[in-house]
Amino acid sequence: MAKVIGAIVVDEEHCKGCEVCVVACPTQVIGMTDRVNSKGYHIAYMETPESCTGCANCAIVCPDGVITVYKMKKEA
Repeated sequence: MAKVIGAIVVDEEHCKGCEVCVVACPTQVIGMTDRVNSKGYHIAYMETPESCTGCANCAIVCPDGVITVYKMKKEA
């Protein structure tokens, strides 16, 4: 049976570092980088990508819509 794994892509220039996605992630995949974008905001990223299930909670709660979620099937 195939396992679904997920991945997120963050539009780094438009991320405002609000951390709403960090709190919304049930598997604690998302963290904030130490670096900042051109506007001075820290950027969300996949801290533990192997734990992502592709649930899309992060994209749903993002107030600026800067997160895209991808789901892939991985054969066991």
